[in-house]
Amino acid sequence: MVSTPIESILNEHRSFAPPEDFVANAVINSQAEYERLYAQAQANPETFWAELAAKELHWFQAWDQVLDWQPPHAKWFVNGKINISYNCLDRHLTTWRKNKAALIWEGEPGDSRTYTYAQLHREVCQFANVLKQLGVTKGDVVGIYMPMIPEAAIAMLACARIGAPHSVVFGGFSAEALRDRLNDAQAKLVITADGGWRKDAIVPLKEQVDKALGSDLVPSVANVLVVQRTKQTIPMLPGRDHWWHDLQKGASADCPAEPMDSEDMLFVLYTSGSTGKPKGVVHTTGGYNLYTHMTTKWVFDLNDMDVYWCTADVGWITGHSYIVYGPLSNGATTLMYEGAPRASNPGCFWDVIEKYGVTIFYTAPTAIRAFIKMGEHLPQARDLSSLRLLGTVGEPINPEAWIWYHRIIGQERCPIVDTWWQTETGGHMITSLPGAIPAKPGSATKPFPGILADVVDLEGNPVADNDGGYLVVRYPWPGMMRTVYGDDDRFRRTYWEHIAPKDGKYVYFAGDGARRDEDGYFWVMGRVDDVISVSGHRLGTMEIESALVSHPSVAEAAVVGKPDPVKGEEIVAFVTLENNVNVDEDLIKTLKQHVVSEIGALARPGEIRFSDALPKTRSGKIMRRLLRSLAAGEEISGDTSTLEDRSVLDKLREGA
Repeated sequence: MVSTPIESILNEHRSFAPPEDFVANAVINSQAEYERLYAQAQANPETFWAELAAKELHWFQAWDQVLDWQPPHAKWFVNGKINISYNCLDRHLTTWRKNKAALIWEGEPGDSRTYTYAQLHREVCQFANVLKQLGVTKGDVVGIYMPMIPEAAIAMLACARIGAPHSVVFGGFSAEALRDRLNDAQAKLVITADGGWRKDAIVPLKEQVDKALGSDLVPSVANVLVVQRTKQTIPMLPGRDHWWHDLQKGASADCPAEPMDSEDMLFVLYTSGSTGKPKGVVHTTGGYNLYTHMTTKWVFDLNDMDVYWCTADVGWITGHSYIVYGPLSNGATTLMYEGAPRASNPGCFWDVIEKYGVTIFYTAPTAIRAFIKMGEHLPQARDLSSLRLLGTVGEPINPEAWIWYHRIIGQERCPIVDTWWQTETGGHMITSLPGAIPAKPGSATKPFPGILADVVDLEGNPVADNDGGYLVVRYPWPGMMRTVYGDDDRFRRTYWEHIAPKDGKYVYFAGDGARRDEDGYFWVMGRVDDVISVSGHRLGTMEIESALVSHPSVAEAAVVGKPDPVKGEEIVAFVTLENNVNVDEDLIKTLKQHVVSEIGALARPGEIRFSDALPKTRSGKIMRRLLRSLAAGEEISGDTSTLEDRSVLDKLREGA
């Protein structure tokens, strides 16, 4: 990694204060209150988190020590005993929430189910006993490879209930990707479905599980549990494969939650590395429970009447933290949707909001850009008046996409929480609290109370306001990952050794470049691996992409660097256009000049390539690593297991 600074070239000065009627009822309702909480946490973080842990969660046994910090390893609430399934279910049964809707589910074909907290508790207890019946004991890893159906959340909560760490693998991954993850985690059992619905087609999940397991390719797996979702005929291997409904109906609903040590592993979740095998990110129980609980409560300004919808999949950390554990720990109503916008119903998200009166809507910038391309007539044809808060997650959002989201979906009355965080952090790190912090389009705003974030150079020195640098966190927080499963050296190398310790104090390096403005707002500039070096200047990709997307002809853009013998690197832009926009030389010149007008000649793309789609992970993030290889004319290498549609790469190669 080179030590020259990352330059910030984006100029965005618009600011949106929270609406007065929102502020009046907000959980955190002023900037002064946010600053008080932040100062309190900064002055004495252990007391801050301990008071919240005691107040907000149920513990079977109190902790002896709040934090044991042996860099880079943290233990939170040492020797405390807790169970996240208990906190998500049992403790609500002694309140009026017992008969409140805990989980609303809408299937892609239009079928639906709703579970109250009492009903969800019963299902989870029964399935926990099914797992026990099949020999799963405390400490055994359970693989989950499922569509977005209620049984996915039930399986996660049942595993947590008996102390069996789960490893959820996104249901769109290939058999090979599934096999690698099951073998790395040494999973004892796999939970899947015959299939699931996605974009009007059946995804054959059981078929992929059979390919992954083969005759003895994952020797640790002894049993496979299968949910009957799509009801197509599938082979069932006697002795190994079991129907969920057959075992569930005979299972007892009495299954007390296992008291877990605060530092017992809750789950391992695999995230892609730029090369080599995926990393198994390990999260433990007590700190993760507290951190997802508090970020859900404060960032989404939860109240008991909310219908909260996060559009992620449970196969990603967003689904873990903000579909299942965070909302249910707070006693909220969380909505799961199996489908996606598709040819037969491009406006299906707006249908769901209208049908269920969704009040909080949390989605990804890549989805917002897709909504823009589909046209504002789709949301405008639905009643979205129930919405009171919007959120974004997954990558920095282009300011113009932010404005569209605010204007068309929020109807200029809903605050937007732009959340920066990672699989590794467990929960939101930099985000506005919607009743307290004015939003700036494209900025994740300020750190969550208790998060000591900074922007530094490679020697660990803070950079000046509005200078680009490396985004770090200076002090442990409860939701942080504990290690890489089976590879602690990789944990140290990846997150703790890039930035030099300052005065012996280690910092967590997120892998992102950022700047902090004069108001203390953070602007994430993208992965430092994606930084482009042009004539000695290091430019973040997000800012150039934002300039391109601000042109009315552009729906989406990704920029990468291509080796250049004179400049070091040349900027290559991959652009998806709005519908009915024709490509010609005048358009290419116009777009290049537009970037110059927006942020300067230094950022002028040397080349613009057009494509109907960009290569993305199955969670919607653009895979710029693959675009760099394409731009340079190199072979694609490294981990591609998270790539959603391989045909996109083929089309881009053909158009090169």
